[in-house]
Amino acid sequence: MKARYTVLAAAIAGFGLGAVTIDQLHAQAKPPVFYIGEIDVKNVEPYTKEYAPKAQATIRKAGGKILAAGSNITVIEGAPPKGRIAVIQWDSVEQIKAWRNTAEYKEARKIGDKYATFRAFAVAGVPQP
Repeated sequence: MKARYTVLAAAIAGFGLGAVTIDQLHAQAKPPVFYIGEIDVKNVEPYTKEYAPKAQATIRKAGGKILAAGSNITVIEGAPPKGRIAVIQWDSVEQIKAWRNTAEYKEARKIGDKYATFRAFAVAGVPQP
């Protein structure tokens, strides 16, 4: 009789462990969030020398991954964007907000605002099979 309870307890523990593991795997499979920035640069040289390196360093430090950045854009449909585009991958919108609220980014942005006008938004990625 004691052996039955041991087997039953082991089965319940295994089921619980499996459920927790599956939950963790689903949490890890959460799709990324993409930050898209449209930058209308008014003065290219100081923008690329004074602002861009500092802003990019803050992105990397905060966990963002710069996927694309620049003005070499091919318009497929509609009006072209103003100037440059940046595409940055993040784990969540909360991570984006945390980055934008860092003192380092705010200081860099003061420089950027002298040389460009910014427009930005985020879009959730699609889960991949």
